[in-house]
Amino acid sequence: MLPERDLAFSPVQGRAVPHYLGPEDEPWLRSLMDEVRRFEGRPGAELDERLASPLPHAAPDDRRRMAIRVLARFARGACRAAVQPRRARAFVFAERAVRAGAREDVLLAAARRLGVEPEAVEESLFADLPGERRVSALPNDLSTKELAARTNLLLVQSLLFRATSVRIEAEGNARPVVRHAKLRGLIVTVAEREDQGDAALEISGPFALFRRTLLYGRALAGLVPVLAWCDRFRLRARCVLGNREHVLHVQSGDPVFPAPEPIRYDSRLERRFAKDFLALAPDWDLVREPEAVRAGGALVFPDFALVHRRDPGRRRLLEIVGFWTPAYLAEKLARLREARIPNLILAVDEERNCAEEDFPPDARVVRFRGRVDAAAILAAIEELPVQIERDDVRVVNRVERIMKP
Repeated sequence: MLPERDLAFSPVQGRAVPHYLGPEDEPWLRSLMDEVRRFEGRPGAELDERLASPLPHAAPDDRRRMAIRVLARFARGACRAAVQPRRARAFVFAERAVRAGAREDVLLAAARRLGVEPEAVEESLFADLPGERRVSALPNDLSTKELAARTNLLLVQSLLFRATSVRIEAEGNARPVVRHAKLRGLIVTVAEREDQGDAALEISGPFALFRRTLLYGRALAGLVPVLAWCDRFRLRARCVLGNREHVLHVQSGDPVFPAPEPIRYDSRLERRFAKDFLALAPDWDLVREPEAVRAGGALVFPDFALVHRRDPGRRRLLEIVGFWTPAYLAEKLARLREARIPNLILAVDEERNCAEEDFPPDARVVRFRGRVDAAAILAAIEELPVQIERDDVRVVNRVERIMKP
């Protein structure tokens, strides 16, 4: 993570506004990459000395230092040594402990035991230090645009590294965000907004109420590249910067580098349905895992939202009940009943032993065998009322345009 002096942001009325790199920064980024390539195969200390000097294209110091840190991840290669540095040091120090001779005599004795020349021992002694590691070649496909996006990601992550809590409102591929948070030991709770009654995800660490720790900051920072794959998201974090608390806002469209694309569908059943439905209903869009719906103390992520392109008010949620174990089936249906989701369509495999009373009372149930019938789902859409009672739905995808700190 970046030290605080390298964080390129402006404090504006209690907010931390990041200084993102954009197309206007590409000339000096290209010059920076050219300098790194010139030092390929040479010690990293020599490159560090060069990058500390003025470059052909001027750049703000904080932005340049951020980009240099990103390039260092690519350019600083493994150490090159005839003898493993730790082994070379062990032999030299052992010889020095029993010999009172000159430095050359100690190196010669160690070289004989190691079976190499004294010069090789001397060059290997500290070859694993950062400044002695050789500069490796940059990836051929690394562009200035990607370097800018990776630098922006590092900036946002470094700001979140100093976060005490995070509030996220996301739609589309939101489940990987919750999964990532839980894997990193974070606590995910559902918070209700007083103005609209919608739900949002509050994420923090177990001891966040008592003290701020760097462990949670690193885990919170890891959420950003995962969020980049959500169809829409808005993040609001409280960060301690310069002994003062600032509010950081990150949202869809901000130029940050994303994580590897998550798995789009959990099963072949979902993938085949998506293909069939989009071919059959060109006026409808499919949103995968659209939003979190509150069910008591748990979160339920419907498989799809079906949204009419010309009339977004015509919006349905679809859950496919496929090859579930009996225990998981009972638990999931219980949560769906508790969630009381209006305009819910349940596509249920006929082989699942489900009675009508197992389903949520307001859900439209469509049975299938082997393959979800896209035409039957489209017909079920038309049977449901057009108006969605948004006050009864606890969703994550409604956000304020201006959020006060």
